[in-house]
Amino acid sequence: MQILPFYLLCDESGSMTGDPIEAINSALPELHHEISTNPTVADKTRFCLIGFSDDAKVLQPLVDLSDIEEVPALAAGGLTSYGAAFRELLRCVEADVAALKAQGHEVYRPVAFFLSDGIPTDDGWERDHKDLLGSKYAPKIIAFGIGDAEAATIGQVANFRAFMQQDSTVSPAKALREFASSLTRSIVRSASSIPAGGGSGFTLAVDETVPGFSTVSLDKL
Repeated sequence: MQILPFYLLCDESGSMTGDPIEAINSALPELHHEISTNPTVADKTRFCLIGFSDDAKVLQPLVDLSDIEEVPALAAGGLTSYGAAFRELLRCVEADVAALKAQGHEVYRPVAFFLSDGIPTDDGWERDHKDLLGSKYAPKIIAFGIGDAEAATIGQVANFRAFMQQDSTVSPAKALREFASSLTRSIVRSASSIPAGGGSGFTLAVDETVPGFSTVSLDKL
């Protein structure tokens, strides 16, 4: 079977307290329902949730969403260690892809959705990011920034597509609901584009525009 692994790396720092973290937590059940009740999508995709603040923690190991009752909730507190997030993601993708291959699956390159509302508080995160992108199983990263995140940094994190909350007229909570909807659409559309029997016809179907967000150019230095 062909499997496309998705990872959600979500900022759980103290600045996410209140509406932002509540918006994500209220959207996760909708994502779970949308994917788990669609057998074609659930069979071809796997989902992992990683929260990061002072450190990074796998809240939901990679799973077929139809096999679990609910996705764990996020909780805000602490600083914003991008490096911890990238180290944990690297550990996960290398172990997960190896496990899926050992089970006889064909595995497409992992896809990581990265969300942060601030600037990294750790030095040296760029080194961890470089290690992640240097892996044989380096994921395609779609990065979203809200609140006090900086567009240049969000663009640096992404290697596939990047988005930044447009302005203060769009609340972080509304932007996060749009983010969750975009993630769900990406999983459904991408799974639907996986050709029967595998092959090279697959195209990762990620939104080119997301309501409430501006697109960050990855070509500008």
